[in-house]
Amino acid sequence: MDYIEIAKRVFDIEARAVGLLGDKLDNSFSQAVQQILNSSGRVIVCGMGKSGIIGKKIAATLASTGTPSFFMHPGEAYHGDLGMVTADDVFVAISNSGETDEVVKLIPFLRNSGNYLVAMTGSPASTLARAAHSHLDVGVPEEACPLQLAPTSSTTATLAMGDALAVTLMKARDFKPENFARFHPGGSLGRRLLSRVEDEMVKVNLPLVPEDARVLDVIQAITRGSLGLAIVEHSEGWGLVTDGDIRRAIERFSEAVFDKRAGELMSREPAMVPLGTRVEDALMLMDKRQITSLLVFEGERVVGVFKK
Repeated sequence: MDYIEIAKRVFDIEARAVGLLGDKLDNSFSQAVQQILNSSGRVIVCGMGKSGIIGKKIAATLASTGTPSFFMHPGEAYHGDLGMVTADDVFVAISNSGETDEVVKLIPFLRNSGNYLVAMTGSPASTLARAAHSHLDVGVPEEACPLQLAPTSSTTATLAMGDALAVTLMKARDFKPENFARFHPGGSLGRRLLSRVEDEMVKVNLPLVPEDARVLDVIQAITRGSLGLAIVEHSEGWGLVTDGDIRRAIERFSEAVFDKRAGELMSREPAMVPLGTRVEDALMLMDKRQITSLLVFEGERVVGVFKK
């Protein structure tokens, strides 16, 4: 038995299923998108079994990309959770057969409440498809399952249709990275776009030295600060001596380096940003200058060091 060939056949079958979806799109897709854009409510995604698992992912993708959404289990819906549905909500019901009893049972309630119903099914002639205002056809030629029993290609196709819906809505809303970051404050993008340098900078026990400090004093300040640098205060503003500057000075002056002063070794125009600078902008400046540290200032004072 060739396990790799089996896996490749699964990929081929599922890729073909997704590839055919584009030909199935019609005005129903555009109507569903426009209805969601016009709605002041949320998108409620509902499905049973494997369709429900896919529905949870679709709801999560919608919610994180600018379309308020949540998943509702059809069984729980029929036993009280329908109280969470308002007339302004758009309801997305997922059922490959379009005949899933727990989902079909919700149709009278949705009709009476005036909810716009979007159905994702593999059967345009099914009860759910015919009851929907918009039907998104996710039918597939075959399942990847050799027994044609386990939902495989059909769930992949449904997931892809949900992604198409979410991405289309993103573009229609002109959803930007800053918007995405608001819903993902704990991720790296949230950090870059939402955080400010003062949220992450070192601001206590800064390694400050005067311009006339001896090299040994500068080295001690660098060690004490654990930032790989010393900040030099001089008559024209601020300078910077890094541990790299010290190494290069040793190579150049040898033992005579210990006769030098901080003002002789420092960079006179260190990279600096004001308090309130976004982390994203600070990181872009650091990439451009190919450096790993920035001085942060407020007025005439250096108040912190921001590092990658």
